[in-house]
Amino acid sequence: MAGVTSQPASQTELRTKRLLLRPPRLDDADAYFAIASDPEYARFGSRGPVDRESTMRALVRITSLPWRQRPELAIVFGGQVVGRVMLDVDAQNNIAVLGYGIGRPWWGLGIATEAAQAALDYAFRELAVYKVWARADPRNLSSLRVLEKLGMRQEGLLRGHLIFRGERVDRVYYGILRPEWEATR
Repeated sequence: MAGVTSQPASQTELRTKRLLLRPPRLDDADAYFAIASDPEYARFGSRGPVDRESTMRALVRITSLPWRQRPELAIVFGGQVVGRVMLDVDAQNNIAVLGYGIGRPWWGLGIATEAAQAALDYAFRELAVYKVWARADPRNLSSLRVLEKLGMRQEGLLRGHLIFRGERVDRVYYGILRPEWEATR
């Protein structure tokens, strides 16, 4: 279970047993770039080629967005940024989209599940949303396992839904409602 540090909303940090989740900083650009530019990560995680300049632009944009609208956290494991987890909040409908990405050297260690659980808990506890949902490529079995471990249920499959990296792909949608999350606490 994640603990929320009481700080201004833009400086929220979450801690889990092994991880520090903190707002990204511009000096995280090299770590973000190393993760996103890995071809195996990019297979499901990047729409196109990634370079240092676009990574820096993305970090500048992310750090300038209102925190309660799109909280993003760098995942720090062993003192090193190993990934990211984010929520895209739709305040009007009181829901949030969960997203995450972990660098390949840290796959299979349970980091994605641990970080995503902390973000999910934060969304329900601190942002008071009613629902959190996520989408994934159904071929990304590791990501589907993460969503299922979080207690999310598959809500739908959109076949041939979009073109990603030049290929027409499906998207699977998962969600969890506040009462379902509360039942697991």
